Amino acid sequence: MTVIPHRPNILQDRNQLHKFLLDCQQSLTEKDRTKIVSISQEISPVDPLAVLQEIAAPDGRNFYFEKRDPLGDNSFAIAALDSTIHFTAAGSDRFALTQNFIQSCLARTITIGTERLPFSGPHFFCSFAFFDENFATNSYFPPATIFLPKWQITRLKDSCTLVANTIISRDINIKDIAENIWLEINKIASLKYIKKTSNSNIPISLKQIPVNDAAQFKTSVKSALESIDSKYFSKLVLSQAINVISPTPFNLIDSLNNLRLSYPGCYVFSTSNGKGQQFIGASPERLISIYNNQLVTYALAGSAPRGKTEVEDADLGKGLLNSEKDIREHQVVIDFIVDRFLTLGIKPDFSPLPKLLKLSNIQHLWTPITARIPVDIHLLKILAQLHPTPAVAGLPRDIALQQIRACESYDRSLYAAALGWIDRSGNGEFAVGIRSALIDGSRAILYAGAGIVAGSEPEKELAEIQLKLQALLNALV
Repeated sequence: MTVIPHRPNILQDRNQLHKFLLDCQQSLTEKDRTKIVSISQEISPVDPLAVLQEIAAPDGRNFYFEKRDPLGDNSFAIAALDSTIHFTAAGSDRFALTQNFIQSCLARTITIGTERLPFSGPHFFCSFAFFDENFATNSYFPPATIFLPKWQITRLKDSCTLVANTIISRDINIKDIAENIWLEINKIASLKYIKKTSNSNIPISLKQIPVNDAAQFKTSVKSALESIDSKYFSKLVLSQAINVISPTPFNLIDSLNNLRLSYPGCYVFSTSNGKGQQFIGASPERLISIYNNQLVTYALAGSAPRGKTEVEDADLGKGLLNSEKDIREHQVVIDFIVDRFLTLGIKPDFSPLPKLLKLSNIQHLWTPITARIPVDIHLLKILAQLHPTPAVAGLPRDIALQQIRACESYDRSLYAAALGWIDRSGNGEFAVGIRSALIDGSRAILYAGAGIVAGSEPEKELAEIQLKLQALLNALV
């Protein structure tokens, strides 16, 4: 990757932009027939969700990723719009193929702009489905999708970074490319920062049709408990899906805004397939983040509802912290993550006692795990080891995956997927796509799951899933 020293205001001077792109074109050779140009510039604060609303094409490829820190110190939001270049993959080597794709793109990338800006430079946005192969003929998303957007807008605290990515070839019209970039920059920069409030325009009636009904789910739980008693596996995560039909098409932006206002401690995400369908959600679970070789992941398993009063809430939390069944389920996830790290030569650090992660309608057992990562271990190599964790699959993982496929009559697709981004330096952040929904016009498929271990009760597991589904039901508009 070629890095060019900062030229001030290159995205604010039409002639300078045109000259720079022309210089890039003239530097091409028979060997290097195309280059990717990535330009970063600081702009006045805008809301990336508002940019998504104004700029995103209905059938374009886009990605939205937001995490709000209740204290405001580490809040960020990213909107990635349209695709400069994309790649799809399937199979057990999908993570390695993705790493090769990203490295090949970076090898022919020219980066210019303000290097000091957070989230400057090229970022690749990724979704890795739950399974590494599609087993349904009508799957909405490939097992792996990676794209470099044409436009990336990131807000971090009071700073806002715009990244424009484009491909330069020998036969492309540089004047047209420069003009299109110039017009789009001005459109984005002119958007006013408006704090969206909660949208109460929720349809009076949302028709709900279970994909797998309650009786079928409870039968699957009982069957799983019998297998656990027989020591065939120790944990299995079973999900339930419901179809939700609205009298009018769902509004993506208002639904995402409701999610970020209602669940400020969660990752709020959305990704499209370029064909009009969107996968959205509000996930409490960080799969992995790496910044400057410092890794953070979460073990998140074991759940209880929130109380209606402070006393009831405290009692429910205390009960969760002392629940032998939930502690055992939580420990399974910790042991798996630690084992995977040690396999890679990574030494993890974590507290021996779980904490409580309290969300608006549910609380979880939560253990953050940190580690220092050697420079030669890529984020995607770690991700390949972790995904999917026992928190969303089970243990042993391969047996659990076979059982899930046998028990569930629908395609999980991006439910419990790894969703996030990777930058040019190998930094990145991924969430687990739980508490999620596929939106297709006026139809949505909502997903939620529960971990089955010895001591699980079918009625309680079903109640836990229904509680999780409310996160999406209450937000969709």
